[in-house]
Amino acid sequence: MIHPMERLPLPLEGITVVAVEQAVSAPFATRQLADLGARVIKVERVDGGDFARGYDTAARGLASHFVWCNRGKESIALDLKDPRGLDVVRRLVADADVFVQNLAQGAAARLGLDAATLCAAHPRLVAVDISGYGASGPYAGKRAYDMLVQCEAGLVSVTGTPEQPVKAGIPAADIAAAMYAFSGVLAALVRRGTTGRGGPVEISMLDSLAEWMGHPLHHAMHDGAPPARTGLAHAVIAPYDAYGTADGGRVLLSVQNDREWRRLAEQVMGRPELATDPAYATNAARVAHRERTDELVATALAALGTDEALALLEGAGIACARLRDVREVAEHPQLAARDRWREVGSPVGPLRALLPPITLPGGDTARMGDVPALGRHTGALLRAVGMTDDEIAALRRDGVVA
Repeated sequence: MIHPMERLPLPLEGITVVAVEQAVSAPFATRQLADLGARVIKVERVDGGDFARGYDTAARGLASHFVWCNRGKESIALDLKDPRGLDVVRRLVADADVFVQNLAQGAAARLGLDAATLCAAHPRLVAVDISGYGASGPYAGKRAYDMLVQCEAGLVSVTGTPEQPVKAGIPAADIAAAMYAFSGVLAALVRRGTTGRGGPVEISMLDSLAEWMGHPLHHAMHDGAPPARTGLAHAVIAPYDAYGTADGGRVLLSVQNDREWRRLAEQVMGRPELATDPAYATNAARVAHRERTDELVATALAALGTDEALALLEGAGIACARLRDVREVAEHPQLAARDRWREVGSPVGPLRALLPPITLPGGDTARMGDVPALGRHTGALLRAVGMTDDEIAALRRDGVVA
């Protein structure tokens, strides 16, 4: 048992990760490793670095994607098309535990930085290839951006309203691949601890998001028809939707069984007769009369303020939530009460950031390091692999490093 005052190291302290990465899928995966204590060396292009640096300027001049995915890393800027730049990466990999890349399909293999090649040279290395569609098959060479994979994986087909499919508002395919890459690295490191060998790990965005399609996919495969798009409603449960309130808010509620419907009718709607009305008494009846069911619930909640509606629903034991916009999430009382916010350093000063969701007993919860400027650690890393100041100056002069 861990004593409350005993401090433990973060689980990945002593692990070094080298990442030739860009955009979201690989950077978000390696950020999880950095948060857990790993040293993450981010290899970027000399001409602008990770292109996600230029997506926007929302984070006080920095790109919101980049700030989200890249804290706690060391940045080295290299021209991998120059043999001298590629040699630096190979030197870094020789001392690393993990290598991660998400270059365009085939680019890593041409550079000799694919997982199979690196693991053959370094048997203890865990090397991860992240791609859009995998290394084989007819889609292997197809361009893969998040929205495209959302379409190919069917997520867009089940998201939206009956009239209009929509993509998810977050990069779901990138995030899915990132989290499987993260867990794949952890699993491979555990195996290395017992066998002494690392090995390649392959992750594709399509495989990852197809797995996340879960019940709609199984519904379609086994029932023959995919679930209908229902916006915020539920395809087979009613009432289950967001309803407007008197002060302009919206409250989502979910009635999971007929006992809850009775409580909703009696304690919130003030219509006890609806509890036993055959048109509404069972979920099947409510779904069959969904439009009228929603009208009855909407009318009741429209007379209540948002806080009042939530209080009544909570008191009746009905699952409910306030429909918040993103700015409201940043001020969420539950996140504040649980002290989930921290500040991380960056080239533009401190930036607010959430603690990672994995909470471990003992020691610090996470290492939330600075968001690096492009090439911030180039000189130090080049010296660490044995280069002299004269050699570094020559590389800078020739544009091989930045």
